[in-house]
Amino acid sequence: QVQLVESGGGLVQPGGSLRLSCAASGTIFSIYTMGWYRQVPGKQRELVAHITRGATTNYADSVKGRFTISRDNDKNMVYLQMISLKPEDTAVYYCNADIKETVGVRGDYWGQGTQVTVSS
Repeated sequence: QVQLVESGGGLVQPGGSLRLSCAASGTIFSIYTMGWYRQVPGKQRELVAHITRGATTNYADSVKGRFTISRDNDKNMVYLQMISLKPEDTAVYYCNADIKETVGVRGDYWGQGTQVTVSS
């Protein structure tokens, strides 16, 4: 079994910064692409950023230049550094990972989400 657990969300003023972390644990053989998505009520979940095992990154246009995704392959962790936050960044942020388990099963896993609220 595999679990993804996010942390680091919270309330921040416009222009502020937050760092999200996501830890993957369980019967992991290998982790491929990891990413962050976000969702607001009434809207579809959208990609924020993702990073391959080789550290190739991709960002949504709305966050380019403000958010940075990184990962630690030894610790099975992915991070999202967010600066210059805007009210429109308010959402539940979800960690996602493409993982192959030790039993050979490969699947797409999600965390439970962490709330980020940008408001004065």
